[in-house]
Amino acid sequence: MRRLVVTSTAVFVVTAGAAAAADMPRLSRLPPAAPVIWNWTGPYWGVHVGGSFGSSNFDDSAGPGIYGGSVRSPAALAGIQLGYNLQRAHWVFGVEADISAVNANGTNTCLASSGAFISANCRVRQDALATLTGRAGFAAGPGGRTLLYAKGGAAFLAERIDIAANSPLESATDATAGRFGWTAGAGIETALAPAWSVKLEYNYANFGSRDMATPDSYRWDAVGGWVPTPQGSSRVSQDLHAVKLGLNLKLGGDTEARFEDYHLRGSQSDDRAPIGEVEIGGRVWYSAGRFQKDLGNSSDPGHQNVLISRLTYQSDAASGELFGRIDGPHDLFLKGFAGGGKLVSGRMNDEDWIANDGIPYSNTLSDPVKGSIAYATLDAGYDLLRGPGYKFGGFVGYNYYREAKAAYGCVQNAGPLASAACGSPIPNSVLAITENDTWHSLRVGLNGEVALGRGVKLSADAAYLPYVKFFGEDNHVLRRDVSNTLSPERATGQGVQLEAILSYQFSNAFSLGAGARYWAMWATTDAYTNIFGTACPCQTLPVRTERYGTFLQAAYKFDSLK
Repeated sequence: MRRLVVTSTAVFVVTAGAAAAADMPRLSRLPPAAPVIWNWTGPYWGVHVGGSFGSSNFDDSAGPGIYGGSVRSPAALAGIQLGYNLQRAHWVFGVEADISAVNANGTNTCLASSGAFISANCRVRQDALATLTGRAGFAAGPGGRTLLYAKGGAAFLAERIDIAANSPLESATDATAGRFGWTAGAGIETALAPAWSVKLEYNYANFGSRDMATPDSYRWDAVGGWVPTPQGSSRVSQDLHAVKLGLNLKLGGDTEARFEDYHLRGSQSDDRAPIGEVEIGGRVWYSAGRFQKDLGNSSDPGHQNVLISRLTYQSDAASGELFGRIDGPHDLFLKGFAGGGKLVSGRMNDEDWIANDGIPYSNTLSDPVKGSIAYATLDAGYDLLRGPGYKFGGFVGYNYYREAKAAYGCVQNAGPLASAACGSPIPNSVLAITENDTWHSLRVGLNGEVALGRGVKLSADAAYLPYVKFFGEDNHVLRRDVSNTLSPERATGQGVQLEAILSYQFSNAFSLGAGARYWAMWATTDAYTNIFGTACPCQTLPVRTERYGTFLQAAYKFDSLK
């Protein structure tokens, strides 16, 4: 502001002097105003939303596991950050503390060292994540307003872990505690205005390992029958990946000012953000997916972690989609996409406990898995900040996702072949099981778009799904011991959807880009199935799905109004 006052005064004095001294031979032209170098020094605070993906590995003292042993814990996160920056030339150093609420809820098989042992179900629920880090970065781009930085420091995770021996046992152990570890990450932050900046950040955190008691169980001995196994211990190691989209406010800054106000102008600037802008395009998305459903041993939701069966599908898909965005007046926007494709490869593991003539643990593999995916999203939002080269706002919207899967063939991975479900292998040309699922989700999130210079643009989208409704139908087409092979399924839950795109503008209208996308939804509330068409009371059936991958896109932007 001081520079603006001094420069404006100089303009006034020189102009007035020129008018009054017409007899002067000539007047030197004023040099153009120097570019304003943005200074990052000062305290700030802000908010962020995003997602995390945790992995918890459970070692088994009885030996390496046949299957499982690692629990995936995707989550949405949201929180606040507080920090201070100090800039020296183009180098920026700082310290930052943040805390996030987390809603992870993941399960998987563990302690499955043998098909003769009643293995367990391990569940990990994470509630909060906090970090205290130092930051070091380089201020680049026009005016030094883009900060490329790395960070590292301490991390804290609040979580709950439980290990339950599966049906028909009621033995379980649990641990509720906080874990300290270390974190490292990197990000990009761009100052949109003198008081406002937006960031996209990735963090990795490692929390080391700890010992945890395991429940007592049973193993089958051909000579002695059922033999009890006492409690033991498992070493649990954990790490976590997090992506955050955040908005920072520099304390003491003018929240109404724009960078354009700092330049010398003969008249009021006309650098307003375009309105009525329309962008449309197409994408090709290659993705990997995972769908898991846990069949409980009762209708009591308090025992949904004790299982009699679990089916896990893993698949790769190729899909195409159309997308578009309309930026209207009053800082409103509408965006969305719709697409579909096919599963190009996949496999399915079907696990059972105390089934098929009392086998302690059975695990079968069906390969390949064929099918299709279809999806659509529509969001309506409001740009909190909008100007030449940037947009940042919040939105609410709806997401539809449908996945149809058909598993072929069957071979036995665990369990005695003589009496196991697939003791005699089923050819992979024979349809074994189908699973058709539909997810309806409410989206609430933040969206940002920043021009990085030289035609390069970075866009990011982070959505929390506060309400997810799941409908599914399982068909065990080869079952002959039931009158109805169809099992309707339903549940409610939550989820997270993340997306980032880096694009290059070849002209004012046409651009090409590449992006990454991650979706995770888990439905663990009122999660039931009418197994094989039976009437309620129903069996518990928590379900979880993920789909993630990279895409290429081409977009065309229509002329806009000012």
